[in-house]
Amino acid sequence: MSAQYLQSAIKQFEYYKLLGEKTFNQMPDEKLFWQMNEDSNSVATIVKHLSGNMLSRWTDFLTSDGEKEWRNRDAEFENDMDTRQKMMTVWLAGWEVFLQTLNSLTEADLDKMIYIRNQGHTVMEAINRQLAHYPYHIGQIVYIGKLSATHWESLSIPRGNSQQFNDTKFALPKTKVHFTDEVLQPKKHKDA
Repeated sequence: MSAQYLQSAIKQFEYYKLLGEKTFNQMPDEKLFWQMNEDSNSVATIVKHLSGNMLSRWTDFLTSDGEKEWRNRDAEFENDMDTRQKMMTVWLAGWEVFLQTLNSLTEADLDKMIYIRNQGHTVMEAINRQLAHYPYHIGQIVYIGKLSATHWESLSIPRGNSQQFNDTKFALPKTKVHFTDEVLQPKKHKDA
């Protein structure tokens, strides 16, 4: 069961990473840095925060506190990036450390204790904490993306297509698959 949990969590995170990237691809460059007001965050700022969190939490994950001394969390909320390339470099750096760490974990690790700001978490609790945190911010990215795209291509079931989508699903035999398999590995899923 624990191995299934880890694989499911990894797929969930990969799915949300993909939603963020599909959103970036629909946005004009200048909109990545747009803020509605001084109390809101731009997409690039949210990316900086997510990456900073991932680098801090998941570097030396099992052996050091998740809030690293070198992290400057306040700087993550400064809207100071100015190119898509810089933003994507920051985005990918955080995800690389995070996903490498997740993929290195085993069932035996899930009950181990780690600390975030001296507060103990089992590894499973730390993963769950981020399963709430990262999609929360990626939802913000998607919302800003929808507001700023000239033409929005739905990231899920397009409006008005629910019945057609359901009809297609219910025409298939019942099977045990992760809901992200079609999105993350469409060719593999179709050939299976």
